[in-house]
Amino acid sequence: MTAEISEDAVLDGRLVLRQPRRGHRFGHDAVLLAAAVSARGGDHAVDLGAGVGAAGLALARRVEGLAVTLIDIDPELCRLARENAARNGLVARVRAVCLDVAASAAAFAAAGLGPGTAAQILMNPPFNPARQGIPSPDRRRRLARSAADETLRMWVGAAARLLRGQGTLTMICRADALDVVLAAFSAENLGGISLLPVYAKPGAPAIRVLARAVKASRTPLSLLPGFLLADETGKPTAQAEGVLRRGAMLPLAGNRNGRAQPLGGSAGPAKAVPED
Repeated sequence: MTAEISEDAVLDGRLVLRQPRRGHRFGHDAVLLAAAVSARGGDHAVDLGAGVGAAGLALARRVEGLAVTLIDIDPELCRLARENAARNGLVARVRAVCLDVAASAAAFAAAGLGPGTAAQILMNPPFNPARQGIPSPDRRRRLARSAADETLRMWVGAAARLLRGQGTLTMICRADALDVVLAAFSAENLGGISLLPVYAKPGAPAIRVLARAVKASRTPLSLLPGFLLADETGKPTAQAEGVLRRGAMLPLAGNRNGRAQPLGGSAGPAKAVPED
């Protein structure tokens, strides 16, 4: 039985995406992830665990000439991702493949994703430790949000295999998973690491970290100034409005070397679909 579907506007209506009303739904994380990727026209980007394609499609909308492959294990979400690519006029550059991130290299190659075929990998991997809290009764939400440390390491390993030399992995993770992420980067010869903490409000601990790493790079780690979603009154900051509403790039996407670029301004109140 097909799940009940909603249609949600992203980036002030630049994208309109269909997604299940129940279970794991895209939100701020997907928009922030897309804004952090340093892609350019002619690149091939792979979105691992893409769901209905929010991050990958937002990236394709921003970067003309970029080819994007959306990967997800769930056939229903892959179907919706294909529909979303078509309804947003991106089907010529975006395809969706139903595949487990844990699948063999041969299975990826059979889908046209052999080793070294991607310039960019983006991913929002399962980030809640399996031992933490009560598992969600919804299967899709449980798959998207609950994983042990070894699962996170496996995702990074799959990304490293797909990347070409000097290719870039960009991911968003919980702040308390950063130690596992950095260890996985080191194990897979991913260097040139840049980290951007994301804060919900001033004075609060970071809720997310955007991490960028380059295959076979020896550039030292860089910790960028934090990204603030809201001010003391709860009003979205100008930077948040620029990214979540207007599609501005984050500093991680400044250029191939990860140097910061200015963020775009605001055209009004930011409105993003909340993370469910």
